[in-house]
Amino acid sequence: MDWCKEENIEFKSPPSLVPLSVNDELAFVAGINCSLNTPAFTTEKMLEKRLMLRKIIRQEMGVKDSDMLVMALSSINPGKGHFLLLESLELTGDKSQRGLVDHGESLKKMLRGSEEKKQGEEIKLLIGSVGSKSNKVFYVKSLLKFLSNHSDLEKSVLWTPATTRVASLYSAADVYVINSQGLGETFGRVTIEAMAFGIPVLGTDSGGTKEIVEQNVTGLLHPIGHPGTSILSKNLQYLLKNPSERQRMGLQGRQKVKNMYLKKHMYKIFWEVLYNTMRIK
Repeated sequence: MDWCKEENIEFKSPPSLVPLSVNDELAFVAGINCSLNTPAFTTEKMLEKRLMLRKIIRQEMGVKDSDMLVMALSSINPGKGHFLLLESLELTGDKSQRGLVDHGESLKKMLRGSEEKKQGEEIKLLIGSVGSKSNKVFYVKSLLKFLSNHSDLEKSVLWTPATTRVASLYSAADVYVINSQGLGETFGRVTIEAMAFGIPVLGTDSGGTKEIVEQNVTGLLHPIGHPGTSILSKNLQYLLKNPSERQRMGLQGRQKVKNMYLKKHMYKIFWEVLYNTMRIK
């Protein structure tokens, strides 16, 4: 709309928004009813299989049950904010940051003589997609250099190659991060794909992400740029310490997908647009 305004293009009618959808293959694995379901492969059966898939994939990655697997799946370039995400991950291990996260809860826990966080809980970050033609080589090298200078952080970062078979990765993940910077991220289909698998989303408060992710409902938002790194770090620590919140936000996001972002919703809106455009007035 801004571009049309700059070019002095006037709309004859108000524009219609047709959001993208989760494809049936992903909905099927996520356990959401779709055209691929059969009596032998009901949504209940697929949910059971998804739990088995989650266990297998996490074992292959070397991720423990107590670990929180955070996934950032996209092309690797500056606009996606991977470098800032690594800085946020580094801050989660900074003791000076911990008091900022729980708003005094640490003192209460010390007085109680207990810790909510289980022994051995860690954040593992899975970055993709390695080998994508959209990746910027210089940017990938800068990420690797940053990690080589932070050996403790390097142990917490995993990499995955470019693939269209992402259902297994979503099944294994606990949190999804969409750290796109500025207005470049229009919709972000990966955001609703993660939500379909019941994964809470930590996203930037910009572009199309803020229109999908509802603050403290389906996930948590943070500002773009360096001001957002400390907030994203706090949000990561918050979800690490509160598995019940991860589950709550994940279920809310999954329900939103079932209500808004399936193929039937996209087709219905698109049909209405075509009908209103082509009908004789």
